[in-house]
Amino acid sequence: MIPALIKKCVDAVESGSDHIELWGTVSASREFLYLDDAARGIVLATEPYDDPEPVNLGTDHELPIRELSGLVAEATGFAGELRWDDSKPDGQPRRRVVTSRGRERFGFEPYPPCDEGVQAPL
Repeated sequence: MIPALIKKCVDAVESGSDHIELWGTVSASREFLYLDDAARGIVLATEPYDDPEPVNLGTDHELPIRELSGLVAEATGFAGELRWDDSKPDGQPRRRVVTSRGRERFGFEPYPPCDEGVQAPL
């Protein structure tokens, strides 16, 4: 999702477009995990965690797609209009995982927040 959004914004900047069209009603939200955090969480779990229950690695924070789109547009330098086509699907309304097991069993805490991760160099 984020790579496609970045590409749309970069293409719009390069072509001089004044808008991009995005799908959905903007009511959907997602939980995003920075790649380095996922790798660090896996390493943290390799020694101390030996239980059969699965562990979700996440931020325990949902980000509305509308907010994410604004962050990506800003990070790529796209200053045009984000137009939402509500005749297209939103997909699953929410995607969020329960992250307490990783925090409790092996001290996993994610960093950075998604807004800082989006601002990281592309």
